[in-house]
Amino acid sequence: MNRLRTWFLAPAATVTVVLFLIPLTVILGYSAMTRGAYFGLGPPWTLANYARVFDPLYGAVLWRSFVLSAVSTALCLTLGLPLALFISRSGKRRNLYLNLVMLPFWTSFLVRIYAWIFLLRDTGLVNAFLQKLGVIHDPLPMLYNDGAVILGLVYGYLPFMVLPLYATLERLDPFLIEAAADLGARPATAFWKVTLPLCAPGIRAGAVLVFIPCLGAFLVPDLLGGGKSIMIGNVVQNQFTTARDWPFGAALSLVLMALVMLALLAALGRRSEDLL
Repeated sequence: MNRLRTWFLAPAATVTVVLFLIPLTVILGYSAMTRGAYFGLGPPWTLANYARVFDPLYGAVLWRSFVLSAVSTALCLTLGLPLALFISRSGKRRNLYLNLVMLPFWTSFLVRIYAWIFLLRDTGLVNAFLQKLGVIHDPLPMLYNDGAVILGLVYGYLPFMVLPLYATLERLDPFLIEAAADLGARPATAFWKVTLPLCAPGIRAGAVLVFIPCLGAFLVPDLLGGGKSIMIGNVVQNQFTTARDWPFGAALSLVLMALVMLALLAALGRRSEDLL
């Protein structure tokens, strides 16, 4: 039985080693090297790259990234929970609505972000429509700011919040809501006291699936932020491309991954204490 289990686990273990552990080891090695005078990497080995990570400049960018990611996650939860609840109670049409939620994945994410640029720019569809109605006289600055970045993040990662919430709400026993109503609970009270606590696993899963990609996002801030709303993912990208400082980029990415893992462990630890 143990040999059979080993054979079944071997493909997954191989994929984990090849696609995760080996690249992580390479990045760890890069982070301890020194940048060459004309690009390249080499000795001496140093930890100065990690010391640069704690520069106040990068700390401010990291804090900004956490704030924007948290706001985007909260908005995804606010929009995704009613939508998931609606889909779970749609009966025969739930498959149609689920396909509509996943429909954006059928097109390139880059193309969809460029579509938002055409909509939000000064001469875009939204400003042109508002000016034609006489609502505004000058174009609104809807692009190249934090609001545009949050909009792009919410638009891109909202399905990752809706699907775990739907999976939780779809298994929710409707008789529990009816029992709460029979006991005198109003719909709002039944939602806060019954539905919301029972869909907590979906909320946690959706929050993780949204927050982590938002924290490492670089395409949305680059295109919709226009260099005015920089996130930590942009800094890492620039170190590997424009600046060609691979050791510092590797150190920065490892520190970011460590912070995310610590946050997840803290959240899981608090959840375990609540269960006890």
